[in-house]
Amino acid sequence: MTVKELAETDIFSPVTLPCGGREISGVYIGDLLSWVMGRASSGQAWITIMSNVNILAVASLADTSCIILAEGVTLEQEIIDTAREKEINILKSEKSIYDIAVFLSKII
Repeated sequence: MTVKELAETDIFSPVTLPCGGREISGVYIGDLLSWVMGRASSGQAWITIMSNVNILAVASLADTSCIILAEGVTLEQEIIDTAREKEINILKSEKSIYDIAVFLSKII
């Protein structure tokens, strides 16, 4: 499944989608950025509630296919603009991390 296909489902909305054709190979869930950086694998969708600019650096270093912001988390416009510049896909959802993980386990 691609990030764009995931963004078109009922529970996600795109925040930035500069590389929507990127394939999702799995899922990683975490909010401790150093932990995510060391353990998330390339191509995974990363689910988090973190909203500071450092998520962009972690997503880039870990080469995640996208960041999924759970539980209604929003980003400042400056972070969104930087994500577009760095070609980082970001989706958001009002659903809980658990509900997102269950949904993704059925389709990825």
